[in-house]
Amino acid sequence: MMNMFNFDAKQFDTKQLESLFVGPARAYAALTVDFTEKLANAQFEATKAYAETNFAQLRNLADVKDAEGLRAYMEGQQKVATDLTERLKGDAEKVVSLQKDFAEQSQKLTEESSKQVQETATQAVKDAPKGVATSKAAAKTA
Repeated sequence: MMNMFNFDAKQFDTKQLESLFVGPARAYAALTVDFTEKLANAQFEATKAYAETNFAQLRNLADVKDAEGLRAYMEGQQKVATDLTERLKGDAEKVVSLQKDFAEQSQKLTEESSKQVQETATQAVKDAPKGVATSKAAAKTA
């Protein structure tokens, strides 16, 4: 009786390994690196903008010389707070958009991989009778 788990290196198809496992893993890794880079850039841009705003406010505070200057500075703080709130909202929307895009692309990769696995399995089932017949004939002659 032939062992079903014998591995015949001559029949091993590296194209299947590439299309079923390595290719999808490589595509997902590339997608992940791209997403991480975009997210890091968005965070760097936001951090830079917040730091510039803070330094500008510190400079304005350092320029206060009298009560009128302090009043003007305090009135300006309300606009700065409003601007920062809008900036935070925009930054949050950017991150959500990046995450949504990543999730959609990940799902698409998963669907494509699943389809490829299904097609390969279907083809293997179609080819199986040929391989079984060949294996039985080889077992009889041995």
